[in-house]
Amino acid sequence: MIGLITGQVQYLMAPTACIMTTSGVGYDIELPLPSFCQLHLHQQASIWTHFHVREDAQLLFGFIDRKERDVFRQLIKINGVGAKMALAMLSAMSAAELKMHVEQDSETALMRIPGIGKKTAQRLLIELKDKLKNIEVDSGHLEYIPQSVQVSHEGSIIAEVEGALMSLGYKEKEAQLAIKAAKSNGDIFEDTQGLLKATLQQLSGF
Repeated sequence: MIGLITGQVQYLMAPTACIMTTSGVGYDIELPLPSFCQLHLHQQASIWTHFHVREDAQLLFGFIDRKERDVFRQLIKINGVGAKMALAMLSAMSAAELKMHVEQDSETALMRIPGIGKKTAQRLLIELKDKLKNIEVDSGHLEYIPQSVQVSHEGSIIAEVEGALMSLGYKEKEAQLAIKAAKSNGDIFEDTQGLLKATLQQLSGF
């Protein structure tokens, strides 16, 4: 079982990062978008991982916070919640926010997550209560640390952010509207992380 990977960030393409270890092996790791936004190209990073095996693929999912990985593992134990949906849930809100919404029986908050309707939200609230009550998570929000890690053309940045959101289940129009709203105050984003941060803030308010 691969539980923790430490190395240099060699490549970033939301929501996937390639981490090169000192042994010369590079691991492609898919992360929730808030965790992805904390990685910086060519800098060291330690990522808690979950090795996920399917009939057609072997995948690594990663988390900056070990307790977020614990929450992810509880999520995928629920019938009907696959790794992609769990990743989408932890991209839409932090583990602390998810736990808070579950404790408050807020199905509306869960329904903002792509792929989750009213019935699924109601079932998640019931099943997650026991699964999350013994997991202590940081009551604060994940801190985004946007940095100019990969300066590129604005159109490429927008396309990457849109693609990352759609890969997690957001509809194309929803992603485009969130990006448009994030850019509405005239900010110029020189890297993917910066635009992702602003776009996720818009989506959390939908």
